[in-house]
Amino acid sequence: MKIKSEKDFFSGLLFMGFGVAFAWGSFSYQVGVASLMGPGYFPLLLGILLTVLGIAIMFQAVVMKTGDGERIGPWAWKPLGYILGANLAFGALLTGLPSIKLPAMGVIAGVYVLTVIASLASHRFKIREVLILATVLAVGSYLTFIALLKLQIPVWPAFITL
Repeated sequence: MKIKSEKDFFSGLLFMGFGVAFAWGSFSYQVGVASLMGPGYFPLLLGILLTVLGIAIMFQAVVMKTGDGERIGPWAWKPLGYILGANLAFGALLTGLPSIKLPAMGVIAGVYVLTVIASLASHRFKIREVLILATVLAVGSYLTFIALLKLQIPVWPAFITL
């Protein structure tokens, strides 16, 4: 068996891995049947769907010929670090870290920090564009999660709302 497209093959493998993990994890909940679904029903169906999709993508990667073989290049460690760091910073700022006495900064500050750090992963970083994007995302997040869904998450830093 010769892999004709490494990108597709490993993408399919990733889909399959997530699908199997979802399906496996769904059995720790009551699955139920189609007419009376339990909390594990949707994750099981999602897992099966992802696994089938992964198998189809892997099959296509083995059967169909591509121009250059679509080889996987080197890992982009710097952008990966910025994206992961941005998400960690958002989580830490949203609810705070009591262990280091970092107060909850809220969703608005979290979205701004997330957007700026994640934007550093790009080669075309322009602070003006990033701040406009962060403002749009912060307003959209506020309207979606606070105004419409009525989620009880901090909006502003804890020291402002006291």
